[in-house]
Amino acid sequence: MIHYLRSIFLAARPKTLPAGIVAVWAGCVIVHKFQTHMPETGIQLNWTLALFTVLSCMCIQIACNFFNDSIDATKNADTEKRQGPRRITASGDMSPLTVKLWGCAFLSAAALLSIPLIEAQGWPILAIGIPSMFFAYGYTGGPWPLAYHGLGELFVLLFFGLVAVAGTVFVQVGWHPGFEHIYATAFIIGIQCGLLSCVLIEVNNIRDRKEDAGTGKRTLAVRLGDGKARGLAMAFIVAPYVTLKQTAFFLPGFNWNICWIAAILLGGYILLKLRTMPSNRKMNLLLGLSSLHMVLFLLALTL
Repeated sequence: MIHYLRSIFLAARPKTLPAGIVAVWAGCVIVHKFQTHMPETGIQLNWTLALFTVLSCMCIQIACNFFNDSIDATKNADTEKRQGPRRITASGDMSPLTVKLWGCAFLSAAALLSIPLIEAQGWPILAIGIPSMFFAYGYTGGPWPLAYHGLGELFVLLFFGLVAVAGTVFVQVGWHPGFEHIYATAFIIGIQCGLLSCVLIEVNNIRDRKEDAGTGKRTLAVRLGDGKARGLAMAFIVAPYVTLKQTAFFLPGFNWNICWIAAILLGGYILLKLRTMPSNRKMNLLLGLSSLHMVLFLLALTL
């Protein structure tokens, strides 16, 4: 039983989960800042809706990871040459069907957790949630899997950035005339969160580039080559800082605090490692550091 639970934990890919959590956190930060510094808007952060939002997003992300584990093994995209963390389907711990069923279970949980969100804001939540749930499978599955055609980064930018941040804001405040400012803020911070999430997938794809090229998985790293893929990952890190001037303009209560120093130092360290680290299992360390970098970036926005 312990081995089984450990396999499920590994398949959830905990190092990647901050991508979904941070996006919801960012949306809640935006609402809280407007509530605190622009009380005339009448906006109030609903902590119950925030909890259901983050749990639902986490379930969709975990489902995506389960589907990815099963489908990559079925397509022989995970081989004995793999440099990344152990995959439960390819290692034989679980059958592809069992892993897919776990993915379906987490999608079902996401649907149930979204019921309070639908009750709060109506059908637009379905317009956000249904495509998100579909692409949890379509990222690696279906007739035209995004990850196999070099569109993984675009998916992450949209769904772990713009959709998640703006969607969280919509759950909290809905839409009313005069809310253009808050949604402009959500757009900018959503792009920043999406770019930082793209670092995770780019590091993962740089590490697996040779294996993916040999199995027909045409990720962006495979298409660009090692050098350009590393340059792109570095751009994903730098761009959110370049756009902080716009964030400071739109986000009420934005201030420069000590967390920015920590985030910038860690971001700089990751940039250095992206230049020098070989494309092997040592890059797994960068996944954890990139997740921590996202957390520090949002913590700096929060304070």
